[in-house]
Amino acid sequence: MSVNHYENFPVASILCPPALRPAVAAIYHFARTADDIADEGDATPTERLTDLAAYSADLRAVSKGAAVSARWPHVFEPLQALIRERAVPVPLLADLLSAFEQDVTKHSYADRAELLDYCRRSANPVGRLLLHLYGVTDAQALRQSDAICSALQLANFWQDLGLDTRRGRQYIPTTDRDQDAGNTPAQVAEVSAWARELMLSGAPLVHVVPGRAGWELRLVVQGGLRILDKIAALGFDTRHTRPKLGAMDAPLLLWRALWMRPTAALVAREDA
Repeated sequence: MSVNHYENFPVASILCPPALRPAVAAIYHFARTADDIADEGDATPTERLTDLAAYSADLRAVSKGAAVSARWPHVFEPLQALIRERAVPVPLLADLLSAFEQDVTKHSYADRAELLDYCRRSANPVGRLLLHLYGVTDAQALRQSDAICSALQLANFWQDLGLDTRRGRQYIPTTDRDQDAGNTPAQVAEVSAWARELMLSGAPLVHVVPGRAGWELRLVVQGGLRILDKIAALGFDTRHTRPKLGAMDAPLLLWRALWMRPTAALVAREDA
């Protein structure tokens, strides 16, 4: 999971509880390495899939307590310790690898359901793994986490639209596109509204995740919404300009994070 590809996700940030930073770093390096295998360098698709199969075999081996292979010890030694000490759900890690394998062979999506299935494996496991570390396990929280992570992934797609198109990747679903007009600002506006709706549906989770992690999540949510704001400010034309967060956005993100308030439904849930 490279920072360039997943910049909207936090990685052992200053707000992450210090006791959890090694665990978060282990998950990050596992995903980053796999993402680089799938997407970086000059390897052929066949070579990428072969390497990802070997990587997946190493995951299965260490999850069963086998010795770490010589190829990626910097990834699998800390990951094996994490699996053993914190009972991290290995199927979530395997889902990430499934998405990276798909990146090698699939470069367009028929409809929103198909794209969300990709997000379910490429993004949602990150949130669920972090919730596992924070001890948050209820079904509603997991659904809200999925909504936030899918929204972040979608925002990243619309943010990188020009770059992805030049690389032969088309993430706006076919059902949302005019095949003759290409990626128009009107289409980006529609899918951006979809991402925003998803993000807002998951946002109440910030009041469930405890302590510093909850504040980190507030900034993640506001960062995703801010990217969508910047896309809108460009007239939804990210074919030629890539919006990004900068230092000047920090005060606004902090202010918005501070003023996130529980909904009435969440207050009732907490009082029950």
